[in-house]
Amino acid sequence: MQWRKSLCIGHPLSEVLLVSQAATQARDANEARGRQTEQAAYERGLADGEARLSEQLLRQRAELLELQNGVLASLQQSVPRVVRQSEAGVVELALEVARKLVSDMPVSEEMVEAAVRSALAQAEEGVGFQVFLHADDLALLQRSNSPVLLPGPGNEAMHFQASAEVTRGGCLVETRFGVIDARRETKLKLIRQSLNA
Repeated sequence: MQWRKSLCIGHPLSEVLLVSQAATQARDANEARGRQTEQAAYERGLADGEARLSEQLLRQRAELLELQNGVLASLQQSVPRVVRQSEAGVVELALEVARKLVSDMPVSEEMVEAAVRSALAQAEEGVGFQVFLHADDLALLQRSNSPVLLPGPGNEAMHFQASAEVTRGGCLVETRFGVIDARRETKLKLIRQSLNA
């Protein structure tokens, strides 16, 4: 190596190294290897990140599918339950409307006679009957000389009596075998039971 100019240094130099071209090339080669190693590490990290993201997306997709299936199963179970509840509500509403209509209807002679005949049809023939009516219903039948009150074939052993237990429009028939309940509230109760069964 040849120098063209002189170098003047004002103080003594320490730890000065002479760098050769080979050392520069080795340094450049090390830097290139470092960049290659860094690039390879970057690509491995990128591939690992993509793989993890893919796995996470697959897990999330499976969880979402499981959630969707759970919601659909819940809806399939809910629909019949809602239908049953709606049916029960409609039945209760219809019975309440019927009860209101029946309770607001004026009691007539024909209505009371029909209740007595219906109850007697359930009793055995040839048995003594005690028929209990509401006091107003009994008075209504007596005022109109209803044929139900008149003795005749099959009616010989029938006795009519007013009772506070019987509401308007209904009757109780007592035989030696038991009581036949033909009150309106009992009929509504039986209808409710048959509809809820």
